[in-house]
Amino acid sequence: MPTIWRRCKRSFARETTPENHLPVDVPGASAPVGASMNLRSGPRRIRSPYLVMLGDTSDPTYAKTGLGIRQWQPERVIGQLRFNGCNVDLGVADLTPAQARDQGACSLVVGVAPAGGGMPEHWWNCLEDAARAGLDIVAGLHVRLAKRQSLVRIAEQHGVKLIDVREPPTDLPVADGRKRRGLRLLTVGTDCAIGKKYTALGIHGAMRQAGMKATFRATGQTGILIAGEGMPIDAVVADFASGAAEALSPDNDPDHWDVIEGQGSLFHPAYAGVSLALLHGSQPDAIVIAHDATRTHLSGWEHLPLPSIMDCIDRHLEAGRLTNPAIRCVGISVNTSTMQSDHRAACLDELTRQTGLVCFDPLIDGCAGVVDHLQDAFG
Repeated sequence: MPTIWRRCKRSFARETTPENHLPVDVPGASAPVGASMNLRSGPRRIRSPYLVMLGDTSDPTYAKTGLGIRQWQPERVIGQLRFNGCNVDLGVADLTPAQARDQGACSLVVGVAPAGGGMPEHWWNCLEDAARAGLDIVAGLHVRLAKRQSLVRIAEQHGVKLIDVREPPTDLPVADGRKRRGLRLLTVGTDCAIGKKYTALGIHGAMRQAGMKATFRATGQTGILIAGEGMPIDAVVADFASGAAEALSPDNDPDHWDVIEGQGSLFHPAYAGVSLALLHGSQPDAIVIAHDATRTHLSGWEHLPLPSIMDCIDRHLEAGRLTNPAIRCVGISVNTSTMQSDHRAACLDELTRQTGLVCFDPLIDGCAGVVDHLQDAFG
């Protein structure tokens, strides 16, 4: 069983009570998708349940969309569509588009996010088959469904929708850097695909369970599909990316927390730009660093070593002070899923000794500790 899915299988029971779970539409209803926070662009609607397409993906790192939806909105997933060579398993039935439609599926969701956001040529035929079967097609890749004329024609013939989640609003401002009311926490990371979204969702749930005012702010395709709204930050033109982060997290009550899903890594040669834009535009009062205790090099860029935790803290605080001089790091979220319990405890103890911060695995330890610290530090 892939490591990432082992993590997804573990229970979030302490943080997914009815009081703090993200809103869920009943099967057959529509989930709002889009950037609706004080922007003129209206939300798009996605009909559930979903058939999640994994294709022939062999690396679970690239299947984080499907895995994330299955973890956080399991009632929306009716089946999975896998090709030969796919090693990722969501733990649901393998169905063809026609079978899924017969069982009540309303949409096919592309559940992978490969490097570059493209789609293999042979996947397009499958999407066309799904449209013929009567399923809406939902994707969060950089390649747009509407650019595929054959798919557009089939969708029109069969009365189904093509929904590109990674389509940002067209009226975004440039950032002005002015301090906004309310409190903000941003998850950042030593690498990509390392737990920023799961950490943000866990912290948001723990805040709600503690009776705090909190909103999860999604910035990537998976988070948007889970939350029902958000900002596809890596699809925004570079000059407007910080402004998009500001628009995502507008003025709020002084005691309200926006928990903002981080993207990329400041230490990644390909994706540092989006990380910096989020850091500046979010103006976080607090950051939590996501880290994998067993990863030594950037995933997929094995010639580059992972930064040290202390270097990661220092670099983020230095960059973040441009728009929030009071920024502070409040915790380290660590993926310890492949470690034995004694090694896991020793790892977290050592990180706590090094940093003086709350160090935790959000799926094993929960996020109550870091939330308690936030309440003490910010009132």
